[in-house]
Amino acid sequence: MGKIIAIANQKGGVGKTTTSMNLAGSLGVLEKKVLLIDADPQANASSGVGCNPREIKKGLYECLIEQVTAQECILETNSPNLDLLPANIDLVGAELELVNLEQREYRMKKVLASIRDKYDFIIIDCAPSLGLLTLNALSAADSVIVPVQCEYFALEGLGKLLNTIKIVQQRLNNELIIEGLLLTMYDTRLRLSNQVVEEVKQHFQDMVFKTIIHRNVRLGESPSYGETIVIHDASSKGAVNYLNLASEILEKLEPPTVETE
Repeated sequence: MGKIIAIANQKGGVGKTTTSMNLAGSLGVLEKKVLLIDADPQANASSGVGCNPREIKKGLYECLIEQVTAQECILETNSPNLDLLPANIDLVGAELELVNLEQREYRMKKVLASIRDKYDFIIIDCAPSLGLLTLNALSAADSVIVPVQCEYFALEGLGKLLNTIKIVQQRLNNELIIEGLLLTMYDTRLRLSNQVVEEVKQHFQDMVFKTIIHRNVRLGESPSYGETIVIHDASSKGAVNYLNLASEILEKLEPPTVETE
């Protein structure tokens, strides 16, 4: 059964979509079967892996609101072992339309139930808000990764998000765990970046991933080519960072076996 990981933070510009598409792409390169779900109405994850949101006739909106099956909407990407459940402009209306529906927080969980066994990992790129789409993702997920940018306001709003996760754990999904906090946009030249890393590690200790995502030109330009970083430039620092993150997540699931003499 596939592990479902939501990538969430209500702040914009922290590297959610970059992390979603490149973690998904890296797990695919490491020979895991992966589904990337674009749950953000901006549809950046869809375009970032080479899919034009304007041409999408069926996507996550149709699954959540019109009860189209996920299988009908899934597209293949040019990245190995990576499929996409895309977003289109209609997803903007989903927040409002979900309000009056029964079991509104569990619609995504229901959508994924039929396809979960086909994948090793399902990665959900959440919208930069704590609305119903994000609640749906957290209700469906086994764990959540929180990207935290290495900048001045890094910890601002983090408490609110962790509080929301706690409420989701209590009321909607008591099996949800925090996979980890992921430090992003790290610039070795800035003393501030180092201060933020120290502060986050001091506050959250074991919750922080060992892998840190560095600022990287190739990482920033890869979505404009419709490619994940491991396809765009496998030797770049960004690709190495995300492959390390994927390996770190796999190690948690499959600890290395110790040979006994």
